[in-house]
Amino acid sequence: MAAYFLVDIEITDDDRMREYREGVPRTVQKYGGRYLVRGGQGEIMEGNWKPRRIVVLEFPSVEQAKRWYDSEDYRQLKALRQKASNSNIILVEGV
Repeated sequence: MAAYFLVDIEITDDDRMREYREGVPRTVQKYGGRYLVRGGQGEIMEGNWKPRRIVVLEFPSVEQAKRWYDSEDYRQLKALRQKASNSNIILVEGV
């Protein structure tokens, strides 16, 4: 069953995030993931949520998503993202 990372990210350091954005796609692909949304224009339809930049990643399973997130391939990039942004991230299983 597919799994999805839902990310709301506020970029605080453009230079570091540029480096992150250049490096991360190959790691996502290596673990069977793909981008469904990568910072496209959003429109609030209901509620008080004020997202900054939305990213949605799809993986074949929760286990594969966690393998990517915890992988050596992503570890340094994750640290870079954490220094360059404030993020809210959830992993959710699809139907």
